[in-house]
Amino acid sequence: MRILYFTRDYTPHDYRFLTTLAAHGQEVHYLRLERQGRQLEDRALPAEVRQIVWRGGRQPFQWRDAPALLMDLRRVLNEVRPDVLHAGPIQTAAFLSALSGFRPLVSMSWGSDLLKDADRSRLYRWITQYTLNRSTVLVGDCSAVRHKAASFGYPTDRTFIFPWGIDLQRFVPLGGENGPAESSLRARLGWQDCFVVLSLRAWEPVYGVDVLLRGFAQAAKEDPDLRLILLGGGSQAGLVHQIIQQNDLAGRVYLGGQVNQQDLPQIYQAADLYASASHSDGSSVSLMEALASGLPVLLSDIPSNHEWVTGGEHGWFFPDGDDRTLAELLLRARNQPETLTKMRAAAREQAERRADWTKNFQVLLQAYQQAVELNH
Repeated sequence: MRILYFTRDYTPHDYRFLTTLAAHGQEVHYLRLERQGRQLEDRALPAEVRQIVWRGGRQPFQWRDAPALLMDLRRVLNEVRPDVLHAGPIQTAAFLSALSGFRPLVSMSWGSDLLKDADRSRLYRWITQYTLNRSTVLVGDCSAVRHKAASFGYPTDRTFIFPWGIDLQRFVPLGGENGPAESSLRARLGWQDCFVVLSLRAWEPVYGVDVLLRGFAQAAKEDPDLRLILLGGGSQAGLVHQIIQQNDLAGRVYLGGQVNQQDLPQIYQAADLYASASHSDGSSVSLMEALASGLPVLLSDIPSNHEWVTGGEHGWFFPDGDDRTLAELLLRARNQPETLTKMRAAAREQAERRADWTKNFQVLLQAYQQAVELNH
């Protein structure tokens, strides 16, 4: 099958999709809408994937460029003649694809595009509606996406839930059968006897990193042995550094920056607890990686998180935006070692049951097949 994979930027998620599609023997052509200032993926495209040179993919996307991009997209489609056009997020790559008139169109939601951006304004609701109306099938990563699409009138029998997944052989618990006995990162930081919390969310408003930091700061005042590994970066860098400085957290927070994929498993193995204060999410890949690494979790109380975690079994929930309750639960987790031990085993079991990338990827291939059949 010849696939034109049209995405917003080039991220670790895109790398995985392109690599796996090529490994399944598909003829894959890659189209990139924009190039943001911060590079998210440093691995080269798989050799089997052909990158399309066109007007896009060189700078951040701006709506004023849409007419010229649409005209060139039609040229690309004419030249490639794909069996399937795979496009997302909904309001950018998928919207341009819908405007092109090409069928079959497999629109892929990236979570927040439907769960949050669809309600940003009347214009965004119209764009979302237009795109869904012209999508042959829709691929989403959680049930919350299916419910949201249904609220726009999109048929549930043409929605495929594909919770992406992870490599269960790479992300393993510390001290487990395939994991190292101790964490080299903890030793390097001198945190062997501390309780270490991990966050990998981008420093953008939707991910609530400021909420997490404020909650951690409150808990750290009561427990001097609390530590936080805070990776990534983003537009809220100034706010992040301000909160750290105001609360005298410099020695308790490790700012690891952008971590390459090779080093990621050992980052999880350095933690005792994974935390996310995201205000909106799909099936979070970092959450799956944390579960596979045997980490109990502390999460904002949003619908998609409940699809993966049962409170009291795999971790705890706090009300979205409530840094005070987050702090209380951090301290509770710190003081319940026996509960944490049970949660570690339950977390790994949940990942093995539901987060296997190899198995879950088959859903995307089924979506492609149904899109082709519906188009005939």
